[in-house]
Amino acid sequence: MTLVRVTSLWFHRDFRQLWAGDTASQFGTFVGHTVLPLLAATVLGATPFEMGLLTAAEHAAFLLLGLPAGVWVDRMRRKPLMLRADLVRGTLLLTVPLAWWAGVLTLPHLIVVALLVSVCTLFFDVAYQSYLPFLVGREKLVEGNAKLQVSQSVAQVTGPGLAGVLAQVLGAANAVTAVGLSYFASAANLRRIRAVEPEPEPKRDRRLLPEIGEGLRFVFGNPNLRAITTCTAVANLAGAGLTAVQVLFLTRHVGLSPAGVGFVLAGAGVGGVLGALTASRWMRLLGQARAVWLVPLLTWPAQLLVPLAAPGWRASLAGVGLAIAGVGIVVYNVAQVSYRQAICPDRLLGRMNASVRCVVWGAMPIGALLGGVLGEWIGVPATMWVTASVLVSSVLLVVCSPLRKLRDIPRTPAVA
Repeated sequence: MTLVRVTSLWFHRDFRQLWAGDTASQFGTFVGHTVLPLLAATVLGATPFEMGLLTAAEHAAFLLLGLPAGVWVDRMRRKPLMLRADLVRGTLLLTVPLAWWAGVLTLPHLIVVALLVSVCTLFFDVAYQSYLPFLVGREKLVEGNAKLQVSQSVAQVTGPGLAGVLAQVLGAANAVTAVGLSYFASAANLRRIRAVEPEPEPKRDRRLLPEIGEGLRFVFGNPNLRAITTCTAVANLAGAGLTAVQVLFLTRHVGLSPAGVGFVLAGAGVGGVLGALTASRWMRLLGQARAVWLVPLLTWPAQLLVPLAAPGWRASLAGVGLAIAGVGIVVYNVAQVSYRQAICPDRLLGRMNASVRCVVWGAMPIGALLGGVLGEWIGVPATMWVTASVLVSSVLLVVCSPLRKLRDIPRTPAVA
């Protein structure tokens, strides 16, 4: 069952509640990813290895539980699952300031909280991507994903700075309180959604591994989904490797101050916001399916401007390159997520989204490790060139796929 369509999602009450809830969740996530490390470093005196453990815990769930999470999401209604994820995240985070006020806060406590919050974030993210087609209808997926991407991009740009301000004004432990409350705010908005999602169809003899396999077969058995997933995974692998040495490159080889580095890196966020705001226009102009490969083909090569940066005016090349590539990355994400949602049967949405996320997000810690190894082996500038070149080349995986023959997203799901 699909809800009645409306002219614009601005007038879709339930979507506005989902959008508000997801916005609060995204700000909580991006602020939290900065506040928790600040707390560990400034209050608990964490070592570099301990900081690495904390950072790994913040992202571990996507790699460790991504595939079974999709099965479990497909077995239940998505809105109650998102509500539970929000409430658990908020409660977990509020234990941090309580422990600090009581004088018993420890680093293992912080790492366990970060790990459990990442598990809840995994379920929330897979659930909302699987819930959107029911809520707005498949013909409104591009508009819905574009609006949700605006919130994510703004949170990504402003979240770290907001975290720093909160930690400075309130103290790092008290700032965690604000993060926890953001998840309660998300739950409050989701509760206002009036649409009643039907129960998933009952299925006899449910077994975890066969259901995981069904999701993987749908993703990798479809040539277009296979191309999108491998392109995104390779781009994330290379992008994480580039990110691992990017700050070293900008400070030691380009000679930027910390403030200058922040200004340059903000270019990617600004480009992402612009991409989210214009994604629907790109897809109307080019075609919804065509935008998946043509937009990155036109914009991702700007990433090669980053290793061209040098002291003086050429330092600006890094910011320009990141901004242009940021536009393309976000438009690509809106287009490919909308395509995936449109062609996937409802019963497989959770497993499809989780399978894709497990592969493409799982590539990031591997890429970061490889970037560090390459930086030691061939030097930072050479690593910048290698990783940027691989990122740009990854677009060929969708350019050379059957997607190139399509203009728009299909209106009906594929047969699974």
